[in-house]
Amino acid sequence: MAEPRGWSESDIPDQAGRTALVTGANSGLGLRTARVLAAAGAHVLLGCRSTRRGERALHEVAILARVKPTLVTVDLADLASVRKAAAKVREITGDALDILVNNAGVMATPRGTTVDGFETQFGTNYVGHAALTWLLMPALRGGTDARVVTVSSRSAVAARLDLDDPNFTRRRYNAATAYAQAKLAEEVFAMELDRRLRAYGEPVSSLAAHPGYAATGLAQGMARSYPNPTVRRAVEAAGRVAALFGQSPRLGALPQLYAATAPGVSGGDYYGPRGLAGLWGRPGRARPTRAALDPSLGAGLWELTARLTGITPDPA
Repeated sequence: MAEPRGWSESDIPDQAGRTALVTGANSGLGLRTARVLAAAGAHVLLGCRSTRRGERALHEVAILARVKPTLVTVDLADLASVRKAAAKVREITGDALDILVNNAGVMATPRGTTVDGFETQFGTNYVGHAALTWLLMPALRGGTDARVVTVSSRSAVAARLDLDDPNFTRRRYNAATAYAQAKLAEEVFAMELDRRLRAYGEPVSSLAAHPGYAATGLAQGMARSYPNPTVRRAVEAAGRVAALFGQSPRLGALPQLYAATAPGVSGGDYYGPRGLAGLWGRPGRARPTRAALDPSLGAGLWELTARLTGITPDPA
């Protein structure tokens, strides 16, 4: 399709009658995405880990919403929570979900593990979303023009996905390397999901998006997880730089909003800012990484994720 030159929130088609789940909807890009979709008429389900922060975001979204939004508590670092949330979403929607935006994430965290023993960033950013997507596939099949939008990052460009050691049990841990691997895994998953949906002729599209260089507040939030004051100050400084030079959440959320709502998009499309190096600007088509376009890597990640989660992939 043609490049979406100058596309903005005002170009979003009416979303009345559509239901969308946005993870990480309590702040940053997720909150902006939830607000915009709700204002356009969608019934928005806010997927949030913290009930307190989720209720605050719910109130903020409700002010703009044409349909009362709903809070769904989900901790992507806990597969039991993911299973519970997926069941609740299926119940709320009557197995008719039109949009899933896999947006939530953590960044540059200290070495740690999720409830299920995965490296924190790989487990939260990637494994939790992959599990949620598989578990919600019956509801997505019941939607209309259903779309799964997985949010990656420009950091994925220089990343390597190590299927033999995704949790850094043998490699030396580096927070930035782990973050980049997790975001690459999300991009690889999005493209592999598209291949499998197409192969089975499913009425669901899988797309990916990235926000470019956006001031989301993520770095500042992650800084609090570092006990070492020197490291904490360094992470906070990176967040201040992003606040000065990064795009606002309003602009940063446009690629994922485009993927979720624009007419004529196709499964396998990838969207990001059109400006210099894909870091700033209005949304346009982005080039997936070579790794994301590798069917063998996609299949390997798919099989690994099934083993790690114990969840049957859907589609197979």
